[in-house]
Amino acid sequence: MTMDRRQASERVTVVLSIECLKGSSKADEWTGDMLQTGDIVEELKIGSSVSVRSPFKNGKVGIQRLLHSSFKSKDTSIQVRVRRGDDEFAELQACIVPNESAGKKQYMLRSIDDPNYAVGFCDRTESDCFALQASRNSRMVSALTRTQLQDGYVAYPWGRKMQEFLTVPNSSCFLSLLFFPKSSDRAASRYNDLEDTLARANAWLTASQSSGVPVVFMNIHTESLLTKISGETASSTVNIAGSLSDLANLSNASLYGFEDYHGVDIGVVRAVRLWYAPLGGEVPLEIKIKESDTKLGFAISRTEEGFIYISSVIDGDDNAPSTRSGLSDLYKEALAASKWLVVSRVSNQKVLPWMVSSSGAIRCFDTVSLSQKLSLHRHAKVPILIHVFLWDPALASSSRGSNSSRAIATPPVMPLPPEIQLARQPNENQVMPLPPEASDDSLSLSDGRDLRPDRDTAGDASFRFHDFSLPNNWV
Repeated sequence: MTMDRRQASERVTVVLSIECLKGSSKADEWTGDMLQTGDIVEELKIGSSVSVRSPFKNGKVGIQRLLHSSFKSKDTSIQVRVRRGDDEFAELQACIVPNESAGKKQYMLRSIDDPNYAVGFCDRTESDCFALQASRNSRMVSALTRTQLQDGYVAYPWGRKMQEFLTVPNSSCFLSLLFFPKSSDRAASRYNDLEDTLARANAWLTASQSSGVPVVFMNIHTESLLTKISGETASSTVNIAGSLSDLANLSNASLYGFEDYHGVDIGVVRAVRLWYAPLGGEVPLEIKIKESDTKLGFAISRTEEGFIYISSVIDGDDNAPSTRSGLSDLYKEALAASKWLVVSRVSNQKVLPWMVSSSGAIRCFDTVSLSQKLSLHRHAKVPILIHVFLWDPALASSSRGSNSSRAIATPPVMPLPPEIQLARQPNENQVMPLPPEASDDSLSLSDGRDLRPDRDTAGDASFRFHDFSLPNNWV
């Protein structure tokens, strides 16, 4: 009886115990080699001069004072020896660090081998410690249930990556065109529905392919753009979906509105973005200029869909810049394949159409200013770097061998819907590109007359042609 009372008295003795605050990176705190919650502290060694053994005066409070004085004196190396059960021991090499979550002058121990692993001290009865040690398996399962995956932000060297990993620095290979819904009245207060915008995107892509532009469909989605609305536009669109049952009204609406907290009417425009890619990728061509060059040897034009293309090249002059660079050969191969040789970039700047306005006009680049820029390159003797669309992936590999720059890789191509698939060979339903002499918007005419373009403010075309007597119409 006396022995049982003595054992019971020992069990209620308060001891200094370990409290696991942060788990290790591999959850090794659940193995026998590392300290666990409920372990009984037997000895602490701080640096080479301080060593204290159990029992510890004033328990946790006394140890925190000891840790505080050691941390102030910059003596932060500590070794902890614990007891698990009656005859199992474990040790931890750690450093003393502040425990900011516990308050001022509170410290914890961070493992030297695994900085993620941290423990603190707690006052417990010896019986509670043994109970915690015996419940290790159940606590391990509980910890598995409670543990959440953590996320955060990491720094990323965007500038260096965009220089190293993009064929054209700071410019993507993703190509798209944004279609705004078309206004259905002159006041631009009402707009055609979403289906009309999708149909115009489909028509633009199909017309581009049929005319000979070597592009392929990639993806299409809607984009919601906010704008301020008023008047009839607001009255006809705000609160179009007054309840959940009215949400169906928005499924095909290209513009709907709502009123914000300040009473301002906000309109949500549902535009459509069409993603496309060149059939064979993009390839760079460098046109080097010599002192003796009086012309570049090629002319540019623009399709109705807004693509800039090489409309003609000079023949019989092996010393022309277009011939030396291989542009003439690519142009002839494109004609043989019934494709336009589309220019996608000039000096690494994209020159592709990028937006269709609510009036239906395609926003694209002007051939006049482009011709002027190319001519300035020739006058300044500065090499011209252009990129062109390829229609056959096999041409990309051959072009890499003949050019110092590598072709731009195109994202994996998605299967085309049947209605917009482009046949490999022209058929009776496919519109073929006209010869350069017969092109309506070419910079040269078959009868030898020279044309100078003039600005047109109508919106659907950037210039008109007028007859002028010019000595040369080539860039």
